[in-house]
Amino acid sequence: IMQSLLRNPLADPFVLGISSGASTGAVVVAVLGVGGGALSLSTGAFAGALLSFVLVMLLAAGAGGGNDRVVLAGVAGTQLFSALTSFIVISSADAEQTRGVLFWLLGSLSGADWTDVALCGAVALLGMVVCLFNTSALDAFTFGHDAAASLGVPVKYVRILLLVITAVITAALVSAAGAIGFVGLVLPHAARFLVGARHRRLLPTTVVMGAIFMVWVDTIARTVFAPQEIPVGVVTALIGVPAFALILFRLRRSR
Repeated sequence: IMQSLLRNPLADPFVLGISSGASTGAVVVAVLGVGGGALSLSTGAFAGALLSFVLVMLLAAGAGGGNDRVVLAGVAGTQLFSALTSFIVISSADAEQTRGVLFWLLGSLSGADWTDVALCGAVALLGMVVCLFNTSALDAFTFGHDAAASLGVPVKYVRILLLVITAVITAALVSAAGAIGFVGLVLPHAARFLVGARHRRLLPTTVVMGAIFMVWVDTIARTVFAPQEIPVGVVTALIGVPAFALILFRLRRSR
């Protein structure tokens, strides 16, 4: 969705700083004890993700609101919340807290329970329904905002709606599993290779491929070095970096 809205093949949820904001929210709850035990790690992460998204959108709107402004504001938001997370961990966490927070920041499915599954499933399903109702608009965005507007797409409304939906889905997933990188960047390109660029087929295919991929990666993370479990984000990075390099190479050849 973000790759289409921003017309950037390298866009993913990290671009909007959502994952970094979620990490900061989780660390604030786990290390600083904000909420006095009434708030869970997931609640803190969800709040941090939404706060980061709002901040990035305000920065982008203040700078003119174009696609490049959104990306630049996202980079600034990512750096800000990453720095806050590092500062809190270094200044306030003990060795045990640091290890636990680091494991969560790198991504893990081991801490998720059925309540998390129900919440993430409901949010993802609702978000997918909204996005499927806007597949024609997403197809039009591929040719640029001006072309989409000339085809009758309410560009500003659809753009804000889908960015908010993307932020909410990402916030829910990151709050349950941590910041798992490269999945949102690489899997859409693999899905396009299989079914093409039409979003009515692309979106469901990406969802199914992402789910299957995460099951495989989680199995690898739990079994390869058993009984020691590797954070899922480490495995996705080891797989994703070569895939990312391949994407960059293909983009260079296409130009």
